[in-house]
Amino acid sequence: MEYPHLFTPGRIGPVTVKNRLVMTAMCVGLAHHDGAVSDALAAYYEERAAGGVGLMITECTRVNETDAVAYPSMLSMSHDRYIEPLRKAAERVHAHGAKLFMQLYHPGRQNVVLFPTIWRFNERMARIFPSYWDWYFKMAGRFDASMIDDPKTAKRMEKYMKPLLAPSDVPCGLGDNPVRHQKTVPMTIPQIKTLIGQFIAAAGRVKKAGADGVELHAAHGYLLQQFLSPYTNRREDDYGGSLENRMRLLKEIIEGVKAECGPDFPISVRLSVEEFYDTIGYPGQGILLEEGVEMAKRLERFGVDALNISSGNYDTAQTSCEPISFPPGWRKYLAKAVKEQVRIPVIAANLIRTPEQAEAQLNEGTQDFIAMGRSYLSDPEWAKKAMEGRSGEINRCICCLRCMESFQENIMNGKPVECAVNPRACRESKFPRTAPKDGWQRPVVVVGAGPAGLTAANELAARDFKVTVLEQGGAPGGQLILAAAPPLKEKMDWFIQYLTHQALQQGVDIRYNTRAAKEVIESFRPYAVFLATGAEAAAPRIPGSDSDTVTTVTPILTGERTYAGKEVAVIGSGMTGLETAELLMGQGNTVTIIEMADQIAPGAYPINASDVIGRLEKGGVRFLPGRRLERIGDGMLYLRRKDGVLEEIRADATVLAIGVRSNSALEKECTGHFERLYSIGDAVTPGRIGNATRSAFMRARGLQ
Repeated sequence: MEYPHLFTPGRIGPVTVKNRLVMTAMCVGLAHHDGAVSDALAAYYEERAAGGVGLMITECTRVNETDAVAYPSMLSMSHDRYIEPLRKAAERVHAHGAKLFMQLYHPGRQNVVLFPTIWRFNERMARIFPSYWDWYFKMAGRFDASMIDDPKTAKRMEKYMKPLLAPSDVPCGLGDNPVRHQKTVPMTIPQIKTLIGQFIAAAGRVKKAGADGVELHAAHGYLLQQFLSPYTNRREDDYGGSLENRMRLLKEIIEGVKAECGPDFPISVRLSVEEFYDTIGYPGQGILLEEGVEMAKRLERFGVDALNISSGNYDTAQTSCEPISFPPGWRKYLAKAVKEQVRIPVIAANLIRTPEQAEAQLNEGTQDFIAMGRSYLSDPEWAKKAMEGRSGEINRCICCLRCMESFQENIMNGKPVECAVNPRACRESKFPRTAPKDGWQRPVVVVGAGPAGLTAANELAARDFKVTVLEQGGAPGGQLILAAAPPLKEKMDWFIQYLTHQALQQGVDIRYNTRAAKEVIESFRPYAVFLATGAEAAAPRIPGSDSDTVTTVTPILTGERTYAGKEVAVIGSGMTGLETAELLMGQGNTVTIIEMADQIAPGAYPINASDVIGRLEKGGVRFLPGRRLERIGDGMLYLRRKDGVLEEIRADATVLAIGVRSNSALEKECTGHFERLYSIGDAVTPGRIGNATRSAFMRARGLQ
């Protein structure tokens, strides 16, 4: 076998896991609105179990219906009515030889006050009015969660909203977390005792449902970790102060679960052994690795059967769900530090993306089980492909964080998580993995070998259409070629490689350096035509923008135009502008970023933006928000501030990063000449990778 360690059985307490692959908990928004396992969620789990995963851990599951509610469509195990739906899901997972643990948690201070305040009302209304949830999500979709980031808004909300429970009055407020400034109150001793009982009762229900174990979520900044951390736990009673006291809550839960469920029902604890406050400018705060290892040793003495090692919290979220710049395995030293001190199995998600990396980390003794979350979102058959020696066919997660961003967007509208590179993710019950073979070799032409074009080509080829892709460039990738050009964006190449490999394997004919025109397309006598012609950088009509010193981002990213030792102004601070600025900075230029909005990176996902901004700040890049470019002169830029003042700054070169516009010329040329003509991806509406792949997937699956 190519990966002998990876596919050797392992034990967690009395449970034998068929291999060393663990799918970690990841919220996907597929549960019923009341918290029960839905058919859609069961299908999501079953597909990954069928794909070869040894142990699956459900998404975080609340233990009560009052202060533990964190979002609609999250799992619950607070009542016996949740047992039977979980039993059905467990049976579907077990049918494929996989094991199932359920993760139990309470959000504590990391929550939105809206949810625990209105949840009971929502539940009652939904029982009375079956269509209530449709109305609720329609109204809730108008709510902008960023509003609670405003201290004044948060203060007004305190009058009507329940405060969040936590060990101490330490609300989220550092770094780029999404739930800061909300009122947080210390839990009373009776509240703590009640919560312990709720965790124990929930674990008992998990066992009754036929699942194989539970995991207590003491990581990523949720309530159990809040008690462990000296930053969030300022208590002076038996549950605060010393490490012994800070661990008391977790210890009493473990003892209670053992008494309720017996010694043959394993307990795993997901544990952040380092909070990484130093990464956001607060060194010495929170849990540091030395104390984290000591916690792990004590948990072993408490009787837990496995430790799932992680890091970070909402304040330092980039260290628990990494953006694209982080290298694979960057935090494996955390798991190794724990493994060297305990005898129970160590599970760890160390940004693992390939079977080769997983095998190496097992071989070197970093950990006992390989944990991944996003990797199974992007490719449910990761394990099966590795076991069959087809690692080159794995659709690797590129760490774009679209899953995290879409989760925050969709919790207010009732939709599930999205994956940029797998448009079927979390929609398994709606779209079978294998489409019907109904193409009968009818010819289809796809114009463009970017993410939309190749996604469509792959889906159409899987349906047995005879697909030809016409690409005007000399290589596949489209806009992804530009996206991969800035520093630390190499993972973008992974998706290009995957799409191209799949296309060639399915017999798609990709013709490079071929300019598509109506006559060329007609020569194929196509049954259908898909136009994935993409978009191009926009260049506004600003006085002086036609100067030789002005360019869009495209020539910079392709390398057609380079600068060195120049003063360069980048107009626009979206992710493209920020990443282009980093490329220019690395070439030895002095860079200024100018943004019309009042803040840098408006609309960008905060973790992605702060990741790049932090490096730009260290490199001395200057940021000028709240300024509109009015005119470009001879070596000067003229900027209008919000207060009306006109500023002048020097610039040897100006790079425009203000968006893109669709390439629609071919669509206009072909309209009326083909019965089935479809534009997909950026050719319809400029967007990101996920928009392109989803548009292409839906069109290709829907072709009649």
